[in-house]
Amino acid sequence: MFRFEDPAYLYLLILIPLLVVIRMFGLRKRKRQIMKFGDPALLKDLMPDVSKVRNEVKFWLMSAAIALLAVMLARPQMGTKISQEQRRGIEVILALDISNSMKAEDVAPSRLDKSKMLIENLVDNFTNDKVGLVVFAGDAFVQLPITSDYVSAKMFLQNIEPTLIAVQGTNLGEAIELSSRSFTKQDKVGRAIIVITDGEDHEGRAVEAARKAKKNGMRVFVLGVGSPKGSPVPEAGGGYMKDRTGQDVMSALNESMCKQIAEAGGGAYIHVDNTNVAQKQLDNEISKLQKGDIMSVVYSEYDEQFQAVGILLVLLLVIETVILESKNPLLKKIKLFR
Repeated sequence: MFRFEDPAYLYLLILIPLLVVIRMFGLRKRKRQIMKFGDPALLKDLMPDVSKVRNEVKFWLMSAAIALLAVMLARPQMGTKISQEQRRGIEVILALDISNSMKAEDVAPSRLDKSKMLIENLVDNFTNDKVGLVVFAGDAFVQLPITSDYVSAKMFLQNIEPTLIAVQGTNLGEAIELSSRSFTKQDKVGRAIIVITDGEDHEGRAVEAARKAKKNGMRVFVLGVGSPKGSPVPEAGGGYMKDRTGQDVMSALNESMCKQIAEAGGGAYIHVDNTNVAQKQLDNEISKLQKGDIMSVVYSEYDEQFQAVGILLVLLLVIETVILESKNPLLKKIKLFR
């Protein structure tokens, strides 16, 4: 396992393209100045010891040295020990609806963005638990396999958009079935499927899938996002989606469907609005789940690797210093050094 202890220093790498731009302007200015003195070809003959290649090599050596310095300051480390740690926690699969209707703005800033915030806050409260992420619309797929790596979970969450799934619609049944198959095989661990949706099920089978999940020891919770009154669905280019008659497409929260799924899955239905009540209710429900022994892979005993980077840095600086700007008379016959 490789990591940087102080990754903020990697921002120093921005200096490299800046130096390249400054060098380009410097070379252009120098060329104009030389042309004022006379013909460049004639001036080149008058200065046979001037080497263009050497200056170029020295610049890139110095740039590489700066890059290595940034990497060294960031303290690269390598995990040398992999261990299996036993912890007590639960397993949660989050099934997030990313159909176009989740772009509706009856919940600020939108149904989808509000759902992401709920998930992020939930993950922040996890300690020894495992979490997985399933996204669905007309189809469903695993966005993140179940893991105890919460940083990756939040990273994957930020990249979720309706465009991830080409098949639109809302297939709640497939989402629940896929979530049911995404848990580990460990015994005596509380398992929860949290479906976050506006409840517009276009395929059916959701209640049956939730009932089957409950039979297999999982609890299905449903977070209904949006307003039962309905809201227009924004389009990417501006305006709202239209139906065949030219009217705005209205998407309403189907609370009845959400409640049926939650009841069949032995969980609870929670309505998500513009308050923080849903977050508190969800945290309360999750805390009731039975905690069991969970095996997690942990990398430990990280060794510092900056010494190797430092050696390369010193080597580059020595080479850059040794290379002279003018040609070496002893190497004139070698084309590379001209």
